[in-house]
Amino acid sequence: MPRTLLPGQRAQLWVLTLDTGARRLVAESSDLLFEAPNWTPDGVSLLVNGDGCLFRVAVDGRTPLTPVDLGAIPAINNDHVLSPDGATIYVSCGDGSLRAIELVSARSRIVSNDHGPDFRHYLHGVSPDGLTLAYIGMRISTDGSVVTNVFTVPSAGGPDNQLTDDAFADDGANFSADGSTVFFNSERAATLPGHAQLFGLTLAGRAFTQLTDDERVNWFPQPSPDGRHLAYVSFPPGTLGHPADVTVQLRLLGVGGGEPRTLATVFGGQGTMNVPSWSPDGSQLAFVEYVQPH
Repeated sequence: MPRTLLPGQRAQLWVLTLDTGARRLVAESSDLLFEAPNWTPDGVSLLVNGDGCLFRVAVDGRTPLTPVDLGAIPAINNDHVLSPDGATIYVSCGDGSLRAIELVSARSRIVSNDHGPDFRHYLHGVSPDGLTLAYIGMRISTDGSVVTNVFTVPSAGGPDNQLTDDAFADDGANFSADGSTVFFNSERAATLPGHAQLFGLTLAGRAFTQLTDDERVNWFPQPSPDGRHLAYVSFPPGTLGHPADVTVQLRLLGVGGGEPRTLATVFGGQGTMNVPSWSPDGSQLAFVEYVQPH
């Protein structure tokens, strides 16, 4: 079931300018819980999901949230990415599949492969050349236990490439700006349950690099278009998973690691910045905040 707003709560879509830290409100709703902004390559619009659907809004805030025709597909969640040319939206559907939809025609096709009813796909990234998708594959056993791993699959359809094969909790897989590395969050270095940190995995050589190592729980690395930075959502210490309705920090980190910079503190978490949210020129980030009633 799609998420809904709490009584009196409002969803707000913001754009943050990195150089100044200034925030500008783009859209707001007290009816629709929208999530996970994607920025169109022309820099004109943002796409968000809500109530199992997709919506478009102008970055300048001069148009309302407008439904995007996705054709006859199952409800989508907050794991969606745009192709580099902006012509196709790739989405994770409620039936566990990945689908590609042409935005002009609403024609759709299934991209993912059938791994059985206990397997679900959660999409987070597309390669810079548009040829490959990065996703998290989740297998749910009959006893309720869950195993997640990092995969890629051709955007045109084809065999999966499994990049990890272990019991560590992984999520948020996304390509570097040059396509050579997949960034993701993982508990592979955790000493406490849920203590996810950010990692990079080179596709040539399959070498892991840990990028964050602090007391906070770090999720959803989003590489900047120039390849210099990662933006991510940082949850409070002790957080399990990536829950909604908590106070989180949006942080910026150099791709080689180092000391992160906090860009904003917002009430959100799940839905705030699950997918690529950089402006095409890398000067701004889009995110969603969920304002509590007073």
